[in-house]
Amino acid sequence: KYVTYYTTSDEDSETVPSTARQRVLGQALAEELAALGLQNVELDGFGYVYGVLPASPGCEDLPALGFIAHMDTAPGVSGENVKPRCLRYEGGDIELGNGEALRVKDFPNLEKYIGQELIVTDGTTLLGADDKAGVAEIVSACAYLLAHPEVTHRQIAVCFTPDEEIGRGPDHFDFAKFPAKQAYTVDGGEIGELEYENFNAAAAKVRIHGVNIHPGEAKNKMKNAALLAAEFVSLLPAAEAPAHTEGYEGFYHVNYCQAVEENAYVNLIIRDHDRAKFESRKEFLRNLTDYLNGVYGAGTFELVLKDSYYNMREKIEPHMHLIDRALAAFRAKGVEPRTVPIRGGTDGARLSWEGLPCPNLSTGGENFHGVYEFACVEDMKKMVEVLVELVTAHE
Repeated sequence: KYVTYYTTSDEDSETVPSTARQRVLGQALAEELAALGLQNVELDGFGYVYGVLPASPGCEDLPALGFIAHMDTAPGVSGENVKPRCLRYEGGDIELGNGEALRVKDFPNLEKYIGQELIVTDGTTLLGADDKAGVAEIVSACAYLLAHPEVTHRQIAVCFTPDEEIGRGPDHFDFAKFPAKQAYTVDGGEIGELEYENFNAAAAKVRIHGVNIHPGEAKNKMKNAALLAAEFVSLLPAAEAPAHTEGYEGFYHVNYCQAVEENAYVNLIIRDHDRAKFESRKEFLRNLTDYLNGVYGAGTFELVLKDSYYNMREKIEPHMHLIDRALAAFRAKGVEPRTVPIRGGTDGARLSWEGLPCPNLSTGGENFHGVYEFACVEDMKKMVEVLVELVTAHE
């Protein structure tokens, strides 16, 4: 149901949330949480949904625990008019529609889901399991606990955020409405993944000023900004692009180009788990633009760098009981966990730096941000069990 809501965020928007359509899902979720029986439910003016599930009688003294997920979907692929389809996967390729298919040769991990129910796209949009799978699991865990009062639990704080996909998820997070002092984002991928270290991240915007002259009179006069943009991109380390990196390897990723003779724009994101290497990557871009300005004239290339978030690891390490608790919860429900570095970021990265330690849990989805995205129903149900285990009354 949730993925049918059009909630794509917009990095070029100055509003909060960046798209009013996110509030439509937020309102529906607020109504659903209130109907379930959560307290202090609110869709606030910034588009955040808050709610609290009180502790079971006798468990009031246990520390509260928070669960956080985001409502928006990534702007790179359409999230409008999503048409999810459920199927029992029997092996082989899955024809999605629109000429697209989940092919085993491209996604060999697909075969581990034989015999299970998958939710897939129709080949024209992303699915939105990132992170509506997390939203669904949190709501389902709360619903289960309210329906089973015999399962005693600590207080649970819930928040659904807007604009995570454009790096603004924590911008207006209201700690006063979130009574937990420790939390988990439920925003990961394959079942069993537990993440407490992520990329340091920055965004770079390069504007290139050209000189446009009639091509018949251009000798020694024209500076074609489109060609200068191509030269800038060609000087980035080719082996340090996302398609050639994994694990802890950082990258430069060109995610936007627009060019004519007069002006060109190149946007990049910079990522690295190691803080020193992250700073070196930013310095490389500064040196590159300085070099090109030396060749083509001062002011030809303008670089604006802005840090987005930092590796949460150093903020989680003083709270490793959160990791131990999550590992134990996975194992208690028959899932062998594995800690992996996030090759991206979550709301939890910034929230951890702002005083709310917040590791990340899996959702059971894969291939996020594109038409090949899918989620496994059995794994989503298992994650509900894991969330319930995390908040049960035992220490």
